[in-house]
Amino acid sequence: MSYFNQIQETTSYLLNIVGRKPEVAVVLGSGLGRFADKIEITHRIPYEDIPHFPPTTVKGHEGALVFGLINGRFIVAQAGRYHYYEGYSMNEVTFPVRVFKFLGVQVLLIASAVGGIHENFEAGDITVVTDHINLHHENPLNGPNDERLGPRFPDMKDAYSPRLIDLALEVAKNCNINLHKSVYAGLPGPNLETKAEYNFLNIIGATVVGMSTVPEIIVAKHMALESCVLTAITNKCFPISAIKEVTHDEVIEVAQKAGEKISTVAIEMIDKM
Repeated sequence: MSYFNQIQETTSYLLNIVGRKPEVAVVLGSGLGRFADKIEITHRIPYEDIPHFPPTTVKGHEGALVFGLINGRFIVAQAGRYHYYEGYSMNEVTFPVRVFKFLGVQVLLIASAVGGIHENFEAGDITVVTDHINLHHENPLNGPNDERLGPRFPDMKDAYSPRLIDLALEVAKNCNINLHKSVYAGLPGPNLETKAEYNFLNIIGATVVGMSTVPEIIVAKHMALESCVLTAITNKCFPISAIKEVTHDEVIEVAQKAGEKISTVAIEMIDKM
């Protein structure tokens, strides 16, 4: 079955169960699954029940699509995302984003756990991403282009919606939450970076670094989805003298705490869109 037909089969399956089109999709990263607890849930569908959705393998990622209401607005939340380092292809990593578009989603919100590579960023802070630097060695748009999904050469200007960035900053200010602006460096992982790599990333203009998000944003732009990314800084990676060794469990713990702030901002954004 072709990739396009897989998307259509998955979309039809979900719409038959849910019975209505979500306006907003929210992708939840490591330790950030608590957002789903804020939803007035109508349907929770495990990945193993969804055609062409593989299982998640990373701790902190539930592995379900959650449909329901946030302040009366019907949304879908991806509780558990896919990563290239898990052994999935870029088509598999970004498959849910393709499905979201065909479900009727107009806005994509992504929550992501990252390392902070700006001297003023501390563990537990949150940011809104304004741009990215793609350092993945594979692009999700490689190969023949299907015009039914998007153009051959999508322009990545404003891949991160200026309207939604402004909204996030306004909402955060009204909620007395400190929200930094950031530039996301996307690397494939799964190892954390070396001191020399953190220094390099800072030199080239990145202020946060992670192992996801960038492929999804590329595909979202390819499909003309308006997108916004909120990140939880789980460990301080700059200046170099401030770096401490961390475990994934520690990353999840900090992400869960920062995730409460992200949830607050995201929910208020959804209400005001």
